[in-house]
Amino acid sequence: MSRKKKFDNRIKADNDGLRFATPEVVASYRAKRLKCRTIADISCGIGGQTIFFAKECEKVYAIEIDPQKIEYAEKNCKRYGLDNVEFICGDALSEEVIEQVPKIDILFSDPARPPSEDKRHVSSLEPGIPNVLSAYAEKTNNFAFEAPPQMSPDRIPFDCEKEYLSLNGQLNRLNLYFGDIKSCDRSAVSLPSEKRIDSNYPKAEVVKTEEIGPFACEPEPSVVKAELLPEFAAAIMTDSSSQVSLFNIDQKRILLTSESPINNTIAKNNYEVLKVMELDTALINKELRKEDVGTVILRAGIDPAKYWKMRNEIEEGLMDSGTVHLFAKDGKAIICKIMH
Repeated sequence: MSRKKKFDNRIKADNDGLRFATPEVVASYRAKRLKCRTIADISCGIGGQTIFFAKECEKVYAIEIDPQKIEYAEKNCKRYGLDNVEFICGDALSEEVIEQVPKIDILFSDPARPPSEDKRHVSSLEPGIPNVLSAYAEKTNNFAFEAPPQMSPDRIPFDCEKEYLSLNGQLNRLNLYFGDIKSCDRSAVSLPSEKRIDSNYPKAEVVKTEEIGPFACEPEPSVVKAELLPEFAAAIMTDSSSQVSLFNIDQKRILLTSESPINNTIAKNNYEVLKVMELDTALINKELRKEDVGTVILRAGIDPAKYWKMRNEIEEGLMDSGTVHLFAKDGKAIICKIMH
């Protein structure tokens, strides 16, 4: 298992179940966000999310159409010593299943989606969000759904909170909250720290610049995806009294840059810009030999086949312990060191 899927050795499943299991830190955060008296977990799979709901809520109704998966879910809950989960095997939209669920505080659904699509669509989710909202309307007013995080807010045609999650600096999940659990239009959360920013925050005008300053900040991908850069910039200016400008690296990477240090807790990384120079591996290597550097992380749109050749050339003979991040823009190397 990768670290993103890490559970302790009490959770059991087949390979598919583990592949699609919710990362533990995500499951824990979401259970705390949805803490209530009674909750239903539709498409519970092997119970990765159910376990954490059961730790936070008095009663959980876990629904799964696959008998083998729900068998694993039952065993996993027992391994955690949880006895407040009622398991229901069947189609969540069938009358037979719906009538087994009493009135509840919240319904959570992690719907199935196609293994791959050219472009993710909310209409591809199964069971569909409108169908679940309709089927369980008499059970609760509060719904939470997991949706593909690749979708931008304007592609979600519902009146709900769009909460994007980053895990260890990578975009990981999108939660949609309906009813009383909706707190804003868009939000972004950084895990494992659980730092958050949302569309209710003040905004700042973000001016673009072609010159990077001596300090920079890399926003979490959840902040970018939630279209919260104006709120993020305002938070930086409030926290550090730093005026920031937007510095575009390429289509995938952006930095906010400033003349003074930035120390924002929801940032992916806060940097000191050590050097801006020609993107020449020999020259970069010569320059880095003057610094406490042993590792160089390339943050550029480089052909994967050439990545390690370029990185090895830059790192040749570097013996120290420090790490720098190297961004590339318009033939220039921007060498940055993380500020702690």
